[in-house]
Amino acid sequence: MRAISCLPLLFVGLTNHIALRLYLVGSIQMKSEKISELTTNRLSVYLRCLNTLAAAGIKTVSSQALAGQFNLNSAQIRKDLGYFGEFGVRGVGYYVDDLRAHIIDILGLDRPHRVGIVGAGRLGTALANYNGFDKSNFIVVALFDNDATKIGERIGTSAIHVYDVKKIERLVKELEIDIAVIAVPARAAQRVLNQIMAAGIRAVLNFAPASLSPRLGVKVKTVDLTTSLESLSYFLARPQVPAVTRGRRRLNFERLPQNEREL
Repeated sequence: MRAISCLPLLFVGLTNHIALRLYLVGSIQMKSEKISELTTNRLSVYLRCLNTLAAAGIKTVSSQALAGQFNLNSAQIRKDLGYFGEFGVRGVGYYVDDLRAHIIDILGLDRPHRVGIVGAGRLGTALANYNGFDKSNFIVVALFDNDATKIGERIGTSAIHVYDVKKIERLVKELEIDIAVIAVPARAAQRVLNQIMAAGIRAVLNFAPASLSPRLGVKVKTVDLTTSLESLSYFLARPQVPAVTRGRRRLNFERLPQNEREL
């Protein structure tokens, strides 16, 4: 179980992107060009950084200061935010609380998302047991399985019920599930996806090592741990060139010179 205990951390970040809902709210006038997934990924990073600043009592921050503090790119921050509107004030920067609220709205995190996990094995139960969901907008409300010995069990401190996967279509509606997680062997993943889509779910996080074929209007995000580990293996196999790196300079946001407080 310890070997997979880090997986729920991936879950929270990835479901943020799956839950992405691009609203035209207030002054947010989104540009017409297509927003890339890399951009929406970075919005989640910006939100975490802003959460850290808000917790520290920081009221305003420039893109330069935000980039310097969290090892980001200030031009990229401005470009990404520019897709969704004009949020900063020249000479002041961004108001932290306001920008947080905008990004929460853009990512569709202004309301809870109810999650159902298909597969009550070690991976599925590890995800269901993750207590970090208490601090997020994602609530695991059900597990599904086809193993008669598991159906009816309750998992974790929240006592999440394990249901018969054959009842998923009815229970998705009853429990108002809007995000599904696939945590089954690869050979069963497409069949499970078909069941999920038939139940009306349009956002799916897939942990099965399989290439799935969703229908139009359904978003599937796949986490392939083997591919990620192989990428790290490639890095370790290459000769390393020593490099001189400089430590990041931590900035005092309240005492930035005026020229650094520009957007």
